[in-house]
Amino acid sequence: MAGVATQRIASILLPEGPPLPSRFAEQDREQAVRDLLLENVFSPEGLAPGPYIVHLALRDGRLLLDIRDSADAPLRAFGLALGPFRRLIKDYQMVVGGYEQAVGDGAMEARIQTLDMARRGLHNEGAELLRERLQGRVTLDFETARRLFTLVCALHQRI
Repeated sequence: MAGVATQRIASILLPEGPPLPSRFAEQDREQAVRDLLLENVFSPEGLAPGPYIVHLALRDGRLLLDIRDSADAPLRAFGLALGPFRRLIKDYQMVVGGYEQAVGDGAMEARIQTLDMARRGLHNEGAELLRERLQGRVTLDFETARRLFTLVCALHQRI
């Protein structure tokens, strides 16, 4: 099963932009990148085995995935409409903001746990939607989709 180990993202590149609105959001983005590079399943349909470099960006209301080989030569690029993700992104950012405020205010543990559960639920929903929207183009495992959804939310915060 040597091919399975190569069907992965070796590097993910995000466009430069303004800093994220909070230290918590920046840490969330950094953790998603670290976890993604540590372990992921990313198998683009019809491409030779990776590993791959992925340039991820938001442009003109679309999520752009620019998949490249290990020498950074373009292999395939495509965009996904952000419309289906907008509610989830908005809700996710609202819950993360509430979580950050609750932690900063020293809120009761029960409130923090409730917000964390809501955040995880939205995260899971976003991951499933991303997998569904990429069906037939890229096969992802659930954890890879979760981490990519985190990065989509981080990119969205910069606009």
